[in-house]
Amino acid sequence: MKQELNKCQEKMNKSLGAFADELATIRAGRANPHVLDRLTVDYYGVATPVQQVGNITVPEARVLQIQPWEGTLLKAIEKAINESDLGINPTNDGKVIRLVFPELTEERRKDLTKDIKKKGENSKIAIRNIRRDALETFKKMEKANEMTKDEVEVAEKEVQKLTDKFVGEIDALVDKKSKEILSV
Repeated sequence: MKQELNKCQEKMNKSLGAFADELATIRAGRANPHVLDRLTVDYYGVATPVQQVGNITVPEARVLQIQPWEGTLLKAIEKAINESDLGINPTNDGKVIRLVFPELTEERRKDLTKDIKKKGENSKIAIRNIRRDALETFKKMEKANEMTKDEVEVAEKEVQKLTDKFVGEIDALVDKKSKEILSV
């Protein structure tokens, strides 16, 4: 039983971590290097994250600057940014690439918060699916006489506590990111 509960908690942790990582890539009007987390460039035939081919700095509140370690990568980085869903045109001065983040409009802020809530709901569904799988496992263990009915009830309560905890954490992340985006 303990092993199953640990597996369940580990899966829920991974789900929460994936959601938190996804939120980090959503821009909130300020320049945040994490918006480049999913961006890869072709580096000698290997898809390599932008963070590993150059130095990323935030010289101003709404500007990201990427200085590649090799000048030959400028074009590849610029191409990757243009092909991404960032919606920002990079400026290349021959040495560095600058990304200037425009102020978010009121409408765009509202759209982003809706999107965040939707992603939060999807994460909660993933947590509930993990709970359902764990409960099914306990029922199977009971049928196979590996657990008693009382042990199953205790396990179900523990899984529900875990579910409530992780759903609460997801709600807190959604609220925090929504407030960050809605604040001008």
